Amino acid sequence: MLKKLLSVILPADPQTRNAQIHRKILRDAARMGGTLFGPVPEGNRREFFCLDENTWVWHEEWTDTNNIRQARTTRYDIRPHGIFKAQDGMPYQPLNTEEARRLYMAAYHYQQQLHAKYDPLLAAV
Repeated sequence: MLKKLLSVILPADPQTRNAQIHRKILRDAARMGGTLFGPVPEGNRREFFCLDENTWVWHEEWTDTNNIRQARTTRYDIRPHGIFKAQDGMPYQPLNTEEARRLYMAAYHYQQQLHAKYDPLLAAV
Protein backbone atom coordinates (compact mmCIF):
# COMPACT_ATOMS: atom_id res chain seq x y z
CA MET A 1 0.00 0.00 0.00
CA LEU A 2 2.79 2.43 0.90
CA LYS A 3 4.56 1.63 -2.35
CA LYS A 4 1.40 2.41 -4.35
CA LEU A 5 0.92 5.70 -2.50
CA LEU A 6 4.53 6.71 -3.11
CA SER A 7 4.22 5.87 -6.81
CA VAL A 8 1.38 8.39 -7.07
CA ILE A 9 3.19 11.07 -5.06
CA LEU A 10 6.65 10.46 -6.55
CA PRO A 11 6.28 8.68 -9.88
CA ALA A 12 9.35 6.79 -11.05
CA ASP A 13 8.57 7.51 -14.69
CA PRO A 14 10.41 10.72 -15.68
CA GLN A 15 7.80 11.59 -18.31
CA THR A 16 4.98 11.45 -15.73
CA ARG A 17 7.04 13.45 -13.24
CA ASN A 18 7.78 16.12 -15.88
CA ALA A 19 4.08 16.34 -16.78
CA GLN A 20 3.18 16.80 -13.10
CA ILE A 21 5.79 19.54 -12.70
CA HIS A 22 4.54 21.28 -15.86
CA ARG A 23 0.92 21.23 -14.59
CA LYS A 24 1.99 22.55 -11.18
CA ILE A 25 3.93 25.44 -12.73
CA LEU A 26 1.02 26.25 -15.07
CA ARG A 27 -1.46 26.31 -12.14
CA ASP A 28 0.90 28.50 -10.09
CA ALA A 29 1.41 30.89 -13.03
CA ALA A 30 -2.37 31.02 -13.65
CA ARG A 31 -3.04 32.01 -10.03
CA MET A 32 -0.28 34.62 -10.21
CA GLY A 33 -1.74 35.96 -13.47
CA GLY A 34 -5.13 36.26 -11.81
CA THR A 35 -3.73 38.86 -9.42
CA LEU A 36 -2.47 41.18 -12.19
CA PHE A 37 -5.49 43.44 -11.82
CA GLY A 38 -5.61 43.46 -8.04
CA PRO A 39 -6.38 41.06 -5.23
CA VAL A 40 -8.86 38.27 -5.84
CA PRO A 41 -11.86 38.70 -3.51
CA GLU A 42 -12.46 36.03 -0.88
CA GLY A 43 -14.36 33.06 -2.31
CA ASN A 44 -13.60 34.04 -5.92
CA ARG A 45 -11.20 32.44 -8.34
CA ARG A 46 -9.39 34.30 -11.09
CA GLU A 47 -6.72 32.94 -13.44
CA PHE A 48 -4.86 34.36 -16.41
CA PHE A 49 -2.20 32.33 -18.19
CA CYS A 50 -0.44 31.45 -21.39
CA LEU A 51 -1.53 27.96 -22.42
CA ASP A 52 0.82 27.70 -25.41
CA GLU A 53 2.61 30.07 -27.78
CA ASN A 54 -0.67 31.16 -29.43
CA THR A 55 -3.26 30.86 -26.65
CA TRP A 56 -4.06 32.95 -23.57
CA VAL A 57 -6.82 32.11 -21.11
CA TRP A 58 -8.73 34.28 -18.60
CA HIS A 59 -10.93 32.36 -16.18
CA GLU A 60 -13.01 33.83 -13.37
CA GLU A 61 -15.47 32.36 -10.86
CA TRP A 62 -17.60 34.34 -8.41
CA THR A 63 -20.86 34.27 -6.49
CA ASP A 64 -23.45 36.74 -7.79
CA THR A 65 -25.93 38.83 -5.79
CA ASN A 66 -28.44 35.94 -5.87
CA ASN A 67 -25.82 33.67 -4.25
CA ILE A 68 -25.43 31.65 -7.48
CA ARG A 69 -21.96 30.54 -8.51
CA GLN A 70 -20.92 32.03 -11.87
CA ALA A 71 -17.95 31.30 -14.13
CA ARG A 72 -16.58 32.81 -17.30
CA THR A 73 -13.71 31.57 -19.43
CA THR A 74 -12.29 33.68 -22.22
CA ARG A 75 -9.82 32.14 -24.62
CA TYR A 76 -7.65 34.37 -26.81
CA ASP A 77 -6.11 32.85 -29.94
CA ILE A 78 -3.30 34.68 -31.68
CA ARG A 79 -3.48 33.89 -35.38
CA PRO A 80 -1.52 35.19 -38.37
CA HIS A 81 -4.47 37.36 -39.41
CA GLY A 82 -5.42 38.74 -35.97
CA ILE A 83 -6.35 38.01 -32.38
CA PHE A 84 -9.65 36.27 -31.73
CA LYS A 85 -11.53 35.52 -28.52
CA ALA A 86 -14.22 33.08 -27.50
CA GLN A 87 -16.15 33.17 -24.24
CA ASP A 88 -17.84 30.17 -22.69
CA GLY A 89 -18.12 28.12 -25.87
CA MET A 90 -19.37 30.95 -28.09
CA PRO A 91 -17.87 31.41 -31.59
CA TYR A 92 -14.59 33.24 -31.96
CA GLN A 93 -14.78 36.99 -32.57
CA PRO A 94 -11.94 39.33 -33.59
CA LEU A 95 -10.63 41.67 -30.89
CA ASN A 96 -11.06 45.38 -31.34
CA THR A 97 -7.97 47.58 -31.04
CA GLU A 98 -8.56 48.59 -27.41
CA GLU A 99 -9.09 45.03 -26.20
CA ALA A 100 -6.02 43.86 -28.13
CA ARG A 101 -3.99 46.61 -26.40
CA ARG A 102 -5.28 45.51 -22.96
CA LEU A 103 -4.44 41.87 -23.72
CA TYR A 104 -0.95 42.89 -24.82
CA MET A 105 -0.40 44.84 -21.58
CA ALA A 106 -1.73 41.96 -19.45
CA ALA A 107 0.55 39.50 -21.26
CA TYR A 108 3.51 41.86 -20.81
CA HIS A 109 2.93 42.18 -17.05
CA TYR A 110 2.33 38.44 -16.76
CA GLN A 111 5.68 37.74 -18.41
CA GLN A 112 7.40 40.27 -16.13
CA GLN A 113 6.01 38.61 -12.99
CA LEU A 114 6.78 35.14 -14.31
CA HIS A 115 10.40 36.06 -14.97
CA ALA A 116 10.74 37.77 -11.58
CA LYS A 117 9.50 34.64 -9.86
CA TYR A 118 11.17 31.86 -11.85
CA ASP A 119 14.43 33.33 -13.17
CA PRO A 120 16.13 33.27 -9.74
CA LEU A 121 15.03 29.64 -9.26
CA LEU A 122 16.33 28.65 -12.70
CA ALA A 123 19.61 30.48 -12.12
CA ALA A 124 20.16 28.52 -8.91
CA VAL A 125 19.83 25.16 -10.65
